Amino acid sequence: MAIDITSVLIPTLCIGGVGLVSAAALAIADKFLSVPEDPRVQKLTECLPGANCGGCGFAGCADYARAIALDGAEINLCAPAGGAGVAAIAAVMGREAGADPERKVALVLCCGDSTEAVRRAHYNGIADCAAAHATAGGDKGCTYGCLGYASCARACPEGGIRMVNGIAVVDRDACITCGHCVSACPRKLIKLVPASAEIHVLCSSKDKGPAVKKVCGTGCIGCRICTKLSGGAIAMDGHLAVVDYTKELKDPELIAKCPGHCIRKV
Repeated sequence: MAIDITSVLIPTLCIGGVGLVSAAALAIADKFLSVPEDPRVQKLTECLPGANCGGCGFAGCADYARAIALDGAEINLCAPAGGAGVAAIAAVMGREAGADPERKVALVLCCGDSTEAVRRAHYNGIADCAAAHATAGGDKGCTYGCLGYASCARACPEGGIRMVNGIAVVDRDACITCGHCVSACPRKLIKLVPASAEIHVLCSSKDKGPAVKKVCGTGCIGCRICTKLSGGAIAMDGHLAVVDYTKELKDPELIAKCPGHCIRKV
């Protein structure tokens, strides 16, 4: 069967013509309507570590750089950049860097591992702390303790958390202070504390001493001995001893005299 060449050629030429006109229109729009990016954005992005962890509250390093350059965002929101990064950003922006921000690290406020903490049930669901916590409050006897299903470890972009004998342990050197682990923990056991702090109360239980001892061999029993020895650096929150990280806490005697064995040097 013969093919009418015009029935093929004309539509082809029409489609090709439309494509050429569209391409020309886009080229003209790009030339006359595009908005050049502030050159500081690229320089600021280079000052940032490129972790794209989101700890600053922005989608990534480039988004944070854009917010600094165009929206006047604070220049010290990137914890992984450290003091040197803040100084570099300040130089680009012509601002004062200010005092170096104190580095913080994540800390799991629980030391009730598999050898010390009682399990009241056998959880056989999804290996996720939020899922376990939602199932009758979790399988751990202490309703405040680390469940041990590694949600925080999976949330860490640097692989800085590992599970050791049933509880999460933070690698202080690997921590970039992004805060993802803090958000991932359904029991809010993980806090960001000054990296210079050495002594911590690794317990979060608000129960009275007898109740704590029934479910964990290393829990705070509310004896208040530490508050008398700490010079005000440890105070009681109900039945739980809590460190005030704005005050110096260095005395190793606190560790030796804690009957609950939950005050430790990390």
